[in-house]
Amino acid sequence: MSVETTSEPGAEAPPPARRLFSFLRDVFRMSGEKSQPRVGLVILAFSALFLAITGRLVMLATLPGEQVGLRRATANAISAARPDILDRNGVVLATDIRTVSVFAEPRNILDKDEATELLTAVLPDLDAKELREKLGTKKGFVWVKREITPRQQAEVHRLGIPGVGFVPENKRVYPNGPAAAHVLGFASVDNVGIAGIEKYIDTQGLQDLYGAGLATQASDLKPVTLSVDLRVQHLLRDELVKGMERFKAIAAAGAILDVNTGEVLGLVSLPDFDPGNPVDALEKDRINRMNVGVYEMGSTFKALTIAMALDSGKANINSSYSTAGGMMRFGRQVIKEYHGTGRTLTVPEVFVHSSNMGSIKMALSVGVEGHKAFLKKMMQLDRMTTELPESAAPIVPSRWGEINTATIAFGHGLAVAPIQAMAAVGALVNGGTFITPTFLKRSEEDAKKTGVRVIKPETSEAMRFIMRLNGEKGSARKADIPGYFVGGKTGTAEKVINGRYAKNRNFTTFTAITPSDKPRFLFLAIYDEPKGYAESGGYSTAAWNAGVTTGKLIERAAPILGLAPRFDPPTAPFPLMAKLGAWGSR
Repeated sequence: MSVETTSEPGAEAPPPARRLFSFLRDVFRMSGEKSQPRVGLVILAFSALFLAITGRLVMLATLPGEQVGLRRATANAISAARPDILDRNGVVLATDIRTVSVFAEPRNILDKDEATELLTAVLPDLDAKELREKLGTKKGFVWVKREITPRQQAEVHRLGIPGVGFVPENKRVYPNGPAAAHVLGFASVDNVGIAGIEKYIDTQGLQDLYGAGLATQASDLKPVTLSVDLRVQHLLRDELVKGMERFKAIAAAGAILDVNTGEVLGLVSLPDFDPGNPVDALEKDRINRMNVGVYEMGSTFKALTIAMALDSGKANINSSYSTAGGMMRFGRQVIKEYHGTGRTLTVPEVFVHSSNMGSIKMALSVGVEGHKAFLKKMMQLDRMTTELPESAAPIVPSRWGEINTATIAFGHGLAVAPIQAMAAVGALVNGGTFITPTFLKRSEEDAKKTGVRVIKPETSEAMRFIMRLNGEKGSARKADIPGYFVGGKTGTAEKVINGRYAKNRNFTTFTAITPSDKPRFLFLAIYDEPKGYAESGGYSTAAWNAGVTTGKLIERAAPILGLAPRFDPPTAPFPLMAKLGAWGSR
């Protein structure tokens, strides 16, 4: 007989485990009536997974953990790559090397005091108090020390401190020490350009490449080739260092310019610094005097005055000017000749004798407005921009009258950056085309595309002629190196101290071209407050210091730059001057 069992009210329910098993069994049955709970479970599972992932992403974005902080720091370090900087011959001036830095994850360091003690023992230049404060934070990532040596890395590794590790980085190095320091500038510990060409590179879109992940190492980037010749750079610095010591100057500067391309082949400003360790780069006496300093250039400015008079037609090469009396008066101002002749001088003689009176009379014949327009055309009244971010605007008279034209005619009353004065002289001698200087290598063809004609070719020949005369007969004789047909001009300006000209503090300059018949290179040497010495008879004027140095620069640099000496003078170097019968042409 079969017995039928029925559940009665109050009977005990099946245990939870059995109910779960029964539910799962029903879910995974393939029968159609059970499909609804199966789909519901899948939806529930995916929803839970999605919420977990979303929650984790939100947490990581708002409260980055240790690994995220490390990952971000590592990514930043690797991306901070910079292109190599080369001289015009392919020699490396700046490059990246791989190094490591020490980081810490304070949340994972159990004993902050012990970690501080151990780390400062192997890295003694760390500040223990500062490090303890870093490790005492709740941050997920802090720097302990950037750019350590392999030996230091091994010592830190042996400490075995949990929460301390290493991040690979790019370190900028400058293998030639202070050579071309003011041109190169330097980069920060984060490999960001701070000054010079390094800063210029950053302005050309390097940061955008970082952001796109296209500049993670130097090999990803095209090297930057400069106009600078490292050999010339070394000898330029060497001669200025020796000259600064010999003439007891407080500062010195110099540059060599290709007048046909505008390329700066070398530039030095002393005192300088080591871009690899630029601890003193921002001190006020470390400025780039060629680009940032502005100075009254003294009698070198007479070349501009004479070119202006000749090009305007107010004078010709045979014009003459009386210097009788040796002085000129403008109201209460009296301007005197430095080396007066007391006689009438032709245009070449005004230059050779460096006559203030002759220069003033030429400038006044053009007039105040004509004078201003000419100097503006020659880029002497506006800030000159090159690839170097550092530059300075000229100091121009706020009110420009006849007295200003008179003093500016012989190089006082207008202060300019030496590099812009060089550019103007380059235009005077290269045939009459103003070419803005560049620190990047470029061809003569490319330079001519951006050049602007500022004077006639005939005026340019006249200027080359009188500069050569000064090399033979005048104050530029100190730089007249045999075989190089040198022309030039000295400039001695009294410095302005507390608003007054100081008689015993000079700023001296010397500008020279070679060869004068067809110039290729322009040399400039500058000394700030040079002192007289035995051989100079106590004089501290430009010929006795800047002139001497420029001669040595030409003697050493010309062969390196491919300029061979000619021991026979060129035939008919200045045909127009000879045709006009200019003074000194016979």
